Amino acid sequence: MGPEKVEKRAVEDNEEEDDKRNIFGRSKERGASGEREKKRVKNNEGDGQIILGLRLLRNRLHFLFKGHGGVIEHWVFRGTLADNQWHTLVLVVGSQHVRLTVDCNLPQEIVPSRPFPSDINIQESKFHIARRERWKGLFSGLLRQLVLVPGSDATHHICPSSYPQLAVLSVPPLLLDLPVIGTEERVSVGLEQSCSELLQGQLWFNPLRKGLYLCDGTVWTTVLEDHKRLDYVLEHQVLTTSSETHDVEVFQVPGMGVMAAMAHQSTASGSALYQWTHTGFQLYQNISTQGALAWRHFNIGKHIFLVVSNSGGGSDNHFNKEPEADLSVIYKWSKKRKRFVQFQTLRTHCARDWEAFNINRQTYLAVANHRIGNNNHTIDSVIYKWNRLTKSFKVYQTLPTSGAYDWEFFTVGPYHFLVVANAFDGVTTSVDSVIYVWLNGSFQVFQTIKTFCATDWEMFQIGSRVFLVVANGHRLYGNGPSRYAINSTIYELDMNGKLFVRFQDIVTYSAVDWEFFSLGEEHFLVVANSFNGESYSLNSILYRWQGYEGFVPVHWLPTIGCSDWEFFSSKGESYLIYSSAKAPLSKVFKLKIY
Repeated sequence: MGPEKVEKRAVEDNEEEDDKRNIFGRSKERGASGEREKKRVKNNEGDGQIILGLRLLRNRLHFLFKGHGGVIEHWVFRGTLADNQWHTLVLVVGSQHVRLTVDCNLPQEIVPSRPFPSDINIQESKFHIARRERWKGLFSGLLRQLVLVPGSDATHHICPSSYPQLAVLSVPPLLLDLPVIGTEERVSVGLEQSCSELLQGQLWFNPLRKGLYLCDGTVWTTVLEDHKRLDYVLEHQVLTTSSETHDVEVFQVPGMGVMAAMAHQSTASGSALYQWTHTGFQLYQNISTQGALAWRHFNIGKHIFLVVSNSGGGSDNHFNKEPEADLSVIYKWSKKRKRFVQFQTLRTHCARDWEAFNINRQTYLAVANHRIGNNNHTIDSVIYKWNRLTKSFKVYQTLPTSGAYDWEFFTVGPYHFLVVANAFDGVTTSVDSVIYVWLNGSFQVFQTIKTFCATDWEMFQIGSRVFLVVANGHRLYGNGPSRYAINSTIYELDMNGKLFVRFQDIVTYSAVDWEFFSLGEEHFLVVANSFNGESYSLNSILYRWQGYEGFVPVHWLPTIGCSDWEFFSSKGESYLIYSSAKAPLSKVFKLKIY
């Protein structure tokens, strides 16, 4: 049951304020010019004009806020709270709606007639908590915890809960046993401060680190500390490559540092392995490939491997290619030669991606077979399993796919998932991509999601929340025109419903990749926009997580036919590298933080 809207009332209207009890509200003082209006407001609203509030009236919750033209909008949430029991309320105020969740049940939602302003002027305003308006005496209920969380939806931090009526936001255990603090000053400020048993419970603020610390009797423990924040993105290196590049894989080799394997389109020049130095990536090893489309790095024990997707040749012979299998190759790192050497070949069909993963200490490889010949896209993709006796990969399971472009493996609790990005069935790009779950020794269908030339899936977690984002390439049906400016979608795992549900749509331009990364407590997604229908030169966009608002764009990065993004760190610095499928270059961007 949803909230009821009450007729809008001007601030001066004479409401039944006598029985209202203010659970939480914010009011703003007026100047002398508004004295007459202030007085009339005071009779009704207390000390000033209400900006936003949540009130309890006749056992019902009322949400009020100052709308346009100084008019108070008044909404009533259904349900009763006056039952002599504890209840947990989570009120989320966003730009487009207000959502109230009681005891982790289904939320009730308000959609205001007009969006909330992006910012509210709260200068000289007051918070009123548990106030009874003109009633004499104090608030007669009990308030166990009140937490204000800016820019974030706290619902997912406390729900689901084993005791939803008494759910609370987590408090650091160290703060639960604090000694009683008297009226004397308990916060010291300075760059140096010792911690001893006599100072147990003392707080220390370090202005240089912008951190607040608590003395536990022996050492200072962090309570709050300024974290890394992204300031701006700086072009660091323009890397000229021997050919256009479909994919870049960044990984670490012990004793060698950061390495990058680039899947070059040209068969003549093959692909290349680069090593990170103080000046940027430098060519380290050339590897013979045939129209390489993707690299994947993985470990088996202490051994390091690379597997490449070969497509049988460059773009010159794609239209004349016979429907034969390609030979994709696994390479193994030789510690003695300090080179990758050929280890095993596997038959694939225009493979677009490899995914390596482990389940129950067993190693698997999944290949995304895109098509056989030029027209047959509905084919099997294959999962291989590492055979410890023969020390090679053997076919373990086949899964039907439609123009498969990408595999993404992830684990949630005890469950293992594998999701495929299906791009084309021979007629349309509007096809189902499939999420599989590991059951009884094999992958079984868990959920299907309609996608449009899906080219990539990226799984990521923010706190306890699990997300999947898909890169949709374009809409096409038969001989009709293609649409390249379409939504790519973020899905969130609903733990109760046990399925992924739509969380946010983001307009992309023939997107071919998403990359998720974190800096301190900030989280980011960067998309590879490759084509807008007219040009390959366009901005790929970096998005920042804004809690309730989802991801919002913060940086626009100029790219040419962007095919892949990779995030990596070296010696405390953070970087992004992108590859171009339309120009013989890749670029490294340095992420400047403060």
